[in-house]
Order: sequence, then structure tokens, then C-alpha cells
Amino acid sequence: MKKVVLQVALDLLELNRAVHIAKEALAGGADWIEAGTPLIKSEGMQAIRLLRQQFPDAVIVADMKIADTGTMEVEMAAKAGASIVCILADADDAVISEAIRASRLYGTRLMADLINVRDPVARARELESLGVDIIAAHVGIDQQMIGKTSLDLLIALRGEIHLPIAVAGGLDAATAGEAVKQGADIVIIGGWIARSADVTSSTRLIRQSIDSPSAGVLEKKNPEEEIHSLLIQVSTPNISDAMHRKGALPGLISLCGKVKVAGKAVTVRTAAGDWAKPVEAIDIADPGSVIVINNDGGVHVAPWGELATLSCIQKGIAGVVIDGAVRDIDDIRDMKFPVFARAIVPNAGEPKGFGEINAEIQCCSQNIRPGDWIAGDESGVVVIPAERAYEIARRALEVKKTESRIREEIRRGSTLSVVSELVKWEKK
Repeated sequence: MKKVVLQVALDLLELNRAVHIAKEALAGGADWIEAGTPLIKSEGMQAIRLLRQQFPDAVIVADMKIADTGTMEVEMAAKAGASIVCILADADDAVISEAIRASRLYGTRLMADLINVRDPVARARELESLGVDIIAAHVGIDQQMIGKTSLDLLIALRGEIHLPIAVAGGLDAATAGEAVKQGADIVIIGGWIARSADVTSSTRLIRQSIDSPSAGVLEKKNPEEEIHSLLIQVSTPNISDAMHRKGALPGLISLCGKVKVAGKAVTVRTAAGDWAKPVEAIDIADPGSVIVINNDGGVHVAPWGELATLSCIQKGIAGVVIDGAVRDIDDIRDMKFPVFARAIVPNAGEPKGFGEINAEIQCCSQNIRPGDWIAGDESGVVVIPAERAYEIARRALEVKKTESRIREEIRRGSTLSVVSELVKWEKK
């Protein structure tokens, strides 16, 4: 069995960081190092020159994403030290042909990237006939966030062309092995390695998955299970960053300290202190859901207490969010149940029955609909629109990965401003 190539994509903005990550990846078993498009846009051909200088024996891939001037861009990358140059598969045939001629002249190979191609199989056949060297089955990060996968594209291409096929887009240790089983010749890994706190160990894990793919079929999770699994892995600041600082419910505090919750909203609108509808919502809510209560702005009287919390636990409710007050907090803290509220008071209201369950409400100035996703931890609570839950959960995980690598670089002696090159990237 031929060895499958492991290519590590350096999709960063900072060249010094990229070089360190490349060194660690090669130590872990990477075969090819890619100067990713963000790195090339940030640092230009110097990114390729420095990688070639630092790693003279490595295969350096320049992800130029060429769309025009095929000869010029291939020449630039080749003279800077690239072994392989990437071109967009949907570039005009004239551009492709010129890039191929230039790659032959300068001794490089040409990889055609199928990202966003409408009919990737038909285009791959055309590219093969034109003379490209490698086809990349690539699903971009924004497409990954809404559930598209590079494995599906790889499977569609298998048997349709006779060129080496690279696969890229959101792969990890599990899916890298699956890609090999589906016929990938080159496995391209970006964030899972480059954003790891321990790049060498993460690369070794991918290398092992590629060299010895596990038997069996990769199981697909139920979409709601996958959303929940992703949201539990990340923090509410991660989610807020993924939503461009949207969705936070200001003023809410985790009354039980270090607890975490993620679930779909069951909404309640009630009059201040009227605890009938909040308590009735417990019987309506499915296990794993989060009850979100608009208490009509009242913090002088509580619509929630210990007995309601105990009922939630018995029913399997994941947590409670209250734009208002809670009482019996000592008992609730003993239960370690996720309750988020704006105040604590001893006063209880009356069960008058005003309000509605599962209507759109406002909670801490945010509109929340039944079925929207709620995530909460010690930093606060965020609401995620149901139709974007999978996307935002995936994006939040990418934020967490990025922070993980930055955290490690700070521990090694850097600072946040140095790692982020803040002075360079200040708005001019």
C-alpha cells in the first residue's frame, strides 16, 4: 500500500508563528507544508521564501488560489521556493493552461482546488485532460460550518479521474482515516494541527490515523446531538466571538458557580412573580431543554425556587434562565443545577397563571424563540438562532482551537500582543 501524504496547512497571518508550527508538524510526521492563502495574503512571497529557507528538503505547497495571470503567479511562487502551486479549479481554461505551461517551465506541480465548483466531477475530468497534476477535493471553512463535508466530495470523485486526489476541509483524527479509506492520496489538515497546543502530538495522531485507519464506518451523529456536543465543548465567550459579539444576555449570573448548560429553549412569558407558567413549562419541556423566563422585568419577587428546580432535575431539564429573581438559592446551589438569573430575593409571588409558554419572548433585551439554542456558563448566557446553531457551534470550536494555540505560545514566553502582532494589525 502506498504511503498517503500528510499536508499541513498554515492558515495563519503571522509568519514567525507559522514557521514554529511547521517545524513542530514536521517533527510529528507531516510530509508537506502548505503556505496557506491567509499567510500568503498577509506576508506575500516572503512566506514561501522563509519556509523554503527553514525547511530546504520539505515539499512546500503555495496555496495561491490562482484565478488569473496563471504564468505570473506560478512563476512568483516557484521562484520563491514552492514545490506545488494551487490554482482555483473554476479559473478559465486559458488561465489553467498558462499555469500548467509555467509549472512545467519552472519545475513545479499544479494542484487544482475544487472549492465552490458547481459540478466538481465534470470539472475534475476537464482538469485532468488539461494536464493538472493533483485535484483537491476541498470544502471551504464557511461551507463546513453549515454541514458540507470534503468526504462527500472525495467519494463523488473516486473512480472518476486518474490523478492523485487531495482532500481538505475540517478533517480531524477520525475523518482523516476515513478519507484514506475512501481513496485519498493526500490528506490536508489545517486547524486541527496548526491550532493545537501540542502540534507535534496532534500531527502524530493524524499520522497514525492515516497510516492505520480504523475499521468500521464513521458514525454520523443526530444533528441536535452534534450541536449539543459542540456547544458543551466551548465557552460562551467562544460562542459570542463566533457570532461577532451578538447573542449575549447581559446581567445574568450563574447562581451555582461553575456549571455549564446547552439546550433548546422552552420560552415562558409571565407577570412579575407569577410562578404558574414557569412551573407549568417544566411539564411541557423535553429532557435536555432549557427553560427561559421573561419575568416582566421584576427582581423584587421570584418566580422560581427550590421546588421548581427539583422538579426540573426529576424531568431531565438541562437548566433555567430567568430575566428576574430566584429564591431558595442555598438549596439550589446544593443541587448544582444550572440556574442563571439577575437577582436573588426571598419573596415568592402567586401562581395567577398570566402569560404564555413557547411564544417568542424578550430576555435581557434579546429576542428568543422556542427552539433557539441556549448556552450558559460562568461567563454568562448566549442565545443562538435555531437556524444557525450548527454553524455557530462549529465556528465557536474554531475560536477555541485558535485560543488554545495562542495560550500555549504565551506559556512559552510570549505575550498576547506579540502573538497577535497587534501593532502591525492596528487599523490605519
